[in-house]
Amino acid sequence: MKKGLILYEDFGGERLNDKLEWRCEPKKWEISSSKLVLETDERTDYWQRTHYGFQADNGHFLYAKTIKNFRMTTKVEASPSSRYDQAGLMIRLSEDTWVKTSLEYIPDGLSKLGAVVTNRGYSDWSTQYVDCNNVQIYYRISKIEQNCYVDFSWDGEVWNQIRIAHLHISKNATIQAGVYACSPQGKEQVVRFDYLTIEELGNDPKEAYL
Repeated sequence: MKKGLILYEDFGGERLNDKLEWRCEPKKWEISSSKLVLETDERTDYWQRTHYGFQADNGHFLYAKTIKNFRMTTKVEASPSSRYDQAGLMIRLSEDTWVKTSLEYIPDGLSKLGAVVTNRGYSDWSTQYVDCNNVQIYYRISKIEQNCYVDFSWDGEVWNQIRIAHLHISKNATIQAGVYACSPQGKEQVVRFDYLTIEELGNDPKEAYL
């Protein structure tokens, strides 16, 4: 059963919730019209080794810490301009262990909705093609023990599965959980996050879909 709220940030105040902190803070960001608005810095990304040995660990990440099982949800609107511009949710133990989910922009074709799961310093990327670019989309990630469940929604009501994955973490690990954005091949993508909610869950895998 749900245990309560770990974090609720609606970006309605003049400053961020005290539980939130930046990793690789963007040069330009503000709270405006009850949204977190940011512009991505140049050549920012999260990826580890797989496929061609590339490593990047400098995307913008606003997160809270928790040792609990949880479900995290956000709504994001992005205006991408460069290949692989992205914005969504991320959970992270370390440089070698993390998960991100987003819509990655492809300017000359269908964009890619998916998730990157990184375990033991190697990333994999699962995707599905989506015929849209400048859209509002909801994401959620549920972490229950060593399992991670990634979903998306167009309306915040009907959810669709992107990925289920195992995480190489201890059951009581402290996890960083929050919103992220980056521009691997460009800069100045404008991103707007409406809110960030992190709800505590129990240890029953069925709770990922309640």
